[in-house]
Formats: sequence, structure tokens, C-alpha cells
Amino acid sequence: MKHSSASPVAIAKPASPLKLHAAATAGEMPRRHYARLESYVVGDSNRVAFSAATSTVARLGSVTPLFVYGPTGCGKSHLLEGILSNTRRTGKVKRTLLLSAEQFTSNFLEALQGSGLPSFRRKHRDVDLLLIDDIQFFAGKKATLVELQHTIDSLLRDGRQMVLAADRPPSELQGLGAELIARLSGGLVCGIDSPEPETRTTILRQLVKQLELIVPADVIEFIGMQLNGDARQLRGALNRLQATSEALHQPITIELARSALADMLRSSRRAVRLPDIERAICDVFGLEPKSLQSDRKARSVSQPRMLAMWLARKYTRAALSEIGHYFGRRSHTTVISAQKKVERLLSKNSTIQLDQADCNIEDALRRVETQLRTG
Repeated sequence: MKHSSASPVAIAKPASPLKLHAAATAGEMPRRHYARLESYVVGDSNRVAFSAATSTVARLGSVTPLFVYGPTGCGKSHLLEGILSNTRRTGKVKRTLLLSAEQFTSNFLEALQGSGLPSFRRKHRDVDLLLIDDIQFFAGKKATLVELQHTIDSLLRDGRQMVLAADRPPSELQGLGAELIARLSGGLVCGIDSPEPETRTTILRQLVKQLELIVPADVIEFIGMQLNGDARQLRGALNRLQATSEALHQPITIELARSALADMLRSSRRAVRLPDIERAICDVFGLEPKSLQSDRKARSVSQPRMLAMWLARKYTRAALSEIGHYFGRRSHTTVISAQKKVERLLSKNSTIQLDQADCNIEDALRRVETQLRTG
């Protein structure tokens, strides 16, 4: 079984020890191989973001910044690497820079402590394409946020392309400040969700090929349909399956997959209960435990309670009366009313209050459902 380092979807083979030694002898680091857009697995969960990425490469600077957000493992980093590598291959630009928010912060602090701000600013502003990953890391870092805002303003004035990624939309990154959030929202914002079964199956086929494994098609489809998880988890499942097959000297079959991946499959099929929904809602909306069971009618509580009832209807088999009783001894007609209201809000793409700001209802539900999946 071969091991390799990878972005969430594309897996690049590591340089051989001989090549690494040769590079070290020559006094230079081996060139990193970035993922490409061609290897990005496209599905309903990421189609809009992928389309935006390809448009960005074709028309650099036409819509900036491009802001991509989604849960861990959904493919954000792959998308950023793909934009970088595909842009470089066009030959139209010479100056590109991809780094994480943590790297930007470290570089800035080093510049403050002696290496010099002019050099830092030339490196981060004198580029045609700047990509920054995990920008939620900037929250609360006041000095770095000021520098980041000046960097963004400089690039916007010059019509340069920026691509940014985070684990949530700009409206929910309150720690960045209103002015910066406004700039991040001024380009194109695209969400990415966790991969659906069809996309997971395609990712698995790609991983099997890149890892040079022999896995029957029916086993790949079984894992893709049964195992809810991101590309990292899917690769982990394949690694475990291959190791089990080698240890037991058995061919890879669906029966072996059921046995070797039993705990992962059980976790994927974990039954959602009313307390799980309550906990996820309270975590996402920052509410105290049991708030949804109280008599409070404030919008900050009534809207999350309404979403909780809607999710209870979607994910559990609880009766209307049971749901109503759990969320504050309310009647079954209240649950029906909540369900209809949420569906109306979804059809109109409305907003609700989250973190003292308005948030798209689909984005709010996506965050809660991600919390339910991850426990």
C-alpha cells in the first residue's frame, strides 16, 4: 500500500528520497506539486464554486475577491491550489502567492520584529494573484487584520485577483470586523458542502487509481453510498481496507469492507435524536443549553427553535406531539407551523439572525447539519 500527501481530493505522489537528497545537495528545496482543477471532483455540493474557480482563471481580476467557504475536508484547499496551478500554466501572470492565514500572520510578525515591513508588503501586494486559506484564523488579531485590510485595499485598487477560503461565510466571521467583512463580501461568495454519495464514489475511484490499489467497483460504490465523510476520511477507509486485506490475506470484498470499516459505518449511520438537534442548534447559534425548551419568545431563540423543529421532522421519526413537547411543551400545530415557515423562508432564500447578524437560512442549516454529522 502506498502512502502520499494530498489535498482533500487530489493526491500527489511524494518526491523520492533520492530526489530529495539531490535537491538538498544542490542547496534547493524540491518544487511543490499543486493540485489542478482538472482533478477536482465536481458534484452538486461544489458545482458553483468550481465554476467560479474556472471563471477566475479565465478572467483574472474580473471578479475579486473570490471567497470560498465550507466545512473541513470539502475541497477548499484543492480549489485554491487548482486556481494557482492552472493560472500559472496559462503563462499570463508571473507573480502569484498562495499561503495560509497562519503563514501570513507569521510573516507579518517577523517583519515587525526585524525583517522589515517594506519587504513583506512587496511580497504580498506586488502580485497578480493572491490566495489565502483558512482566514478564520485572523479573528481577533488586530494588528494583522489592519495589515490584511491594507493589503486587500491595495490589490483591489490595482485590479489584482484575490481568492480567499474559510470554514464559514463572511457574515459569520465577526472576529474580522465589519469593514473587512464588507470587502470580503464585495466580490463573489460561494459555499461548498460535504460531498454527496455520487461525489464520494467518484472521489473514491480517483483515490483508488492514485494510490494504485485494487478495489472492486461494487466495493467502491458500497463505501461511497454508506460512508458519510470527506475525502480524507474516504482515503483513511481505503488505507484501512487495504491493510486489513493484506493482514488477513483476503481479497477486498463488500463483506470484508463491512467488517474492516464497521466502526466508521456505524458512525455514519448514527441515529439523530432530538437532543442531538438541540445541541447542534445551540452550538451554532451560541445559545445556552435548554434555551430551546424555555418559554422565551425573543427572535434570537424563536428562530433557532423553529429550525430545530424543522430538522427534527427531517432527521427523526419522532411524532409531531413528541417534537412539540420536547421543545418547550408546545402543541403539534406549532411544529406544523414551524415546518411550513422554514420551508417558506427556504423558498425565498431568506435570512435569519445568527451571531448578532443576518445569515442566509440555507447557510445556517448547512452549519447545523455539518455539526450533526460530525457529532
